[in-house]
Amino acid sequence: MSHKTSIFFFLLCICIITFRCKAPMPATVAQETMQKVYEAVKTPFKYGIVVSAPDSAKMADSPTVFRLNGKWYMTYIIFDGTGYETWIAESNDLLHWDTQGKIMSFTSNTWDANQKAGYPALVDITWGGSYTPMKYNEKYWVSYLGGADKGYEAGRLGVGMAYTDSFRAKELQRLPQPVLSAIDSSARWYDNKTIFKSSVIYDKDKKSGYPFVMYYNAAGNSTQENAGSFESIAMAVSNDMKHWKRKGNTPMITKERGICGDAQIVKMNDLYVMFYFGHNWKDDDPSAFDRFACSYDLLNWTEWNGPNLVAPSEPYDQQYAHKPWVIQWEGVVYHFYNAVGENGRVIALATSKDMNTKP
Repeated sequence: MSHKTSIFFFLLCICIITFRCKAPMPATVAQETMQKVYEAVKTPFKYGIVVSAPDSAKMADSPTVFRLNGKWYMTYIIFDGTGYETWIAESNDLLHWDTQGKIMSFTSNTWDANQKAGYPALVDITWGGSYTPMKYNEKYWVSYLGGADKGYEAGRLGVGMAYTDSFRAKELQRLPQPVLSAIDSSARWYDNKTIFKSSVIYDKDKKSGYPFVMYYNAAGNSTQENAGSFESIAMAVSNDMKHWKRKGNTPMITKERGICGDAQIVKMNDLYVMFYFGHNWKDDDPSAFDRFACSYDLLNWTEWNGPNLVAPSEPYDQQYAHKPWVIQWEGVVYHFYNAVGENGRVIALATSKDMNTKP
């Protein structure tokens, strides 16, 4: 073989290897893989209520759990009749939580005066990973549902961004205006009425073309019949955490009725898993429950078609068992969720191991 021929075959091999390495992942996820995910994340044991509002007239909602400096933290929101404020609690074992205080409170004469429901951003999404929030520009970031009107998720809501140098019971610093709103010129048919919860991850591989990805649920009211009667999960992207733009022209997850909302993203090797909740998908089932979907590229999602991850079954979650935050720690899966039942609106926990049984 001549020198030129050897070089040709060498380059050909490199091209073949490169092509194989860059071959696109499938747009859908096989049901066999989905079944393996279900087996890995299911939590058949309900531990019970872990966080309640200070009194029965208030409601606790929307947990986000992360780990920092050897301790677990949970942010959650409380509705007291006026609107949402964001609180933080601390734990050593994920089971027993001590409330520390507020991190986002009511203000006067701001676009978000009476609604500040915060969700820590850039938390490590690795399944069984550190669950530590990443700093960007030397700050921890929090996206939040904001609005000026008083009442339960009243008025037009949007997404705000806040930041802090540490997660303690102190007020976060907030950007002065929403970063995503239903009245943006770029609003889509599915989000031009109001925007609810957001979840922001760091996409180090830039699968979306951007380093920061936001999943949010929203409702719209134009160009689509009955669009205002349901919520869908959509995507926005950013290069700097401050300026966001919508990705695509259709939602990531939708049923075109009821609610699909409160997405949390985790990564299992090369597979992304989205935990989210559903509500009122069928005329004969007005309950709320937690589900999941899977993706290889953060854009195309395959929905699980098997049993719910959590669903109403106990007195404390007999109406709703929804709004997931799921982690795996030391071999145990912890599924935090919002429970609505005889104790009002509280935060409950289901696990993969019976934590009520002493070893």
